[in-house]
Amino acid sequence: MTAHPEDRPVAQPAGLSAPAPAAVLDADRPRTAARRIGLRADREDLRAGLLTVLALAPAGLAAGGVWHQLAPRASYRIVSATNLQPVGGATSAEMFMADDGVYVVVLAALGLLAGIAVWSLRRRRGVVVLLALAAGMLVASLAAWQLGELLGPGPTDEQLARVGGVVTTGLHLRAVAAVAVGPFVAVLSYVVPSSLTPRDDLGRTAEAVDRPAGH
Repeated sequence: MTAHPEDRPVAQPAGLSAPAPAAVLDADRPRTAARRIGLRADREDLRAGLLTVLALAPAGLAAGGVWHQLAPRASYRIVSATNLQPVGGATSAEMFMADDGVYVVVLAALGLLAGIAVWSLRRRRGVVVLLALAAGMLVASLAAWQLGELLGPGPTDEQLARVGGVVTTGLHLRAVAAVAVGPFVAVLSYVVPSSLTPRDDLGRTAEAVDRPAGH
């Protein structure tokens, strides 16, 4: 009996492999999900970002208090309406620039701690928390600036007119660009370990990777 051509087995062309089994395809799904979640945030990521900003705002107020305590101040005795005598020796111009230096050090330290703390949240690593970290540190820097100057105001006209009295210089941030130091250090401390991570999902925990986006 003659076999029909359609009943004959079809030979596999050379150079083509057999279709991948289902187990191999299933093994690639976590990696694909990791890439997808790394690019698209879910509700928990947005919530974590919001909490990051809200947590850094009061931290900025604390930094403003530290700045006020550490920044050097100068006291003057009012000899006359046009003459002020330094109390405890002559002051230098570098002392007034030290206000900016102390502010930079305090906010840089806060940014470093914030970046390390946010990176340690393995479940929420990604672009959303990075942007929230930068925004939160910017809010913290502004809050520290305003609170520090509020706690250390300069002498009023009435105080300066009181001959024999002692006044203290106010706390001022002269280099406004120093506000960007905190966010820069925070982002840098987050980006450096993320660039050293070989995984596409930045080492996020399995619970965060396996859950579909939007849940």
